[in-house]
Amino acid sequence: MNKRGFTLIELLVVIAIIGLLSTLAVVALGSARQKARDSKRLADLKQVQTALELYYTDQTSYPSGNALTLGTGNAACLSATGWEATGCANPYMAQVPADPLSTQSYAYTAASSSYTITATLEGTVNGLSGGITLSPAGIAD
Repeated sequence: MNKRGFTLIELLVVIAIIGLLSTLAVVALGSARQKARDSKRLADLKQVQTALELYYTDQTSYPSGNALTLGTGNAACLSATGWEATGCANPYMAQVPADPLSTQSYAYTAASSSYTITATLEGTVNGLSGGITLSPAGIAD
């Protein structure tokens, strides 16, 4: 008998190789998503810092707030009167960003001459990791 085709062993080896390659691809994709979220967090904080500095230049103080969750509720936009829920007139920031993960948030606390915004990174970006704090001086661990 001269039969053509693949043996069961050959098929199992090919399936195992495909399974291994797909597992490696999924793991690499998860890591890339984590890095993308962390990069977005840093970019969001830099945008908020710029808006707060513009606000400070015009109003000579930072908007009041204690443990506000940015991007939601009463801190969805920033206008000349401070943080607002929606519909900011002449906004410094029409839409304040929220953390990319719904289980985390950016927390804002301010005094008239200073503020802090806390966030949590999932990995390490530019030497920063874990809980980070943004203030007028910049971002620090």
